[in-house]
Amino acid sequence: MAFYDMFQASSISASGMAAERFRMEVIANNIANTHTTRTLQGGPYRRLDVVFEEVLRPPQRVGEAPALGGVRAAELVEDPSEPVRVYLPGHPDADQNGYVAFPNVQLPIEMVNLLTAARAYEANFRTAQVFRQLNELALTLLRG
Repeated sequence: MAFYDMFQASSISASGMAAERFRMEVIANNIANTHTTRTLQGGPYRRLDVVFEEVLRPPQRVGEAPALGGVRAAELVEDPSEPVRVYLPGHPDADQNGYVAFPNVQLPIEMVNLLTAARAYEANFRTAQVFRQLNELALTLLRG
């Protein structure tokens, strides 16, 4: 076992925490823009979602398969669902029929996504804690 391999679990946990933190930031941005009816691109705010991808570590020896190195946020994608149309004829962004297009953000879905991202972050954090405790125990045993 190479020295690098000993700390691979810590690196994977750290990448998971970073990816989930970014996901929580995107979800918070979605929630903050729940009522944004006008953006610089025109039209209402469009809900964003994060797509993750695995990070592969290059093989150490010839013929060896790449090893898992963690996860990262690969891209942000817009939710393709239609904006919610509400009849508000006095609103400044109402169309000629009196309808306003509101963002396609649904608070219950965002809250569930936020909860799952927080739980995934906690799981990665706990994994890093256990790894640290195991290393401390191993050092204690080596000291005698």
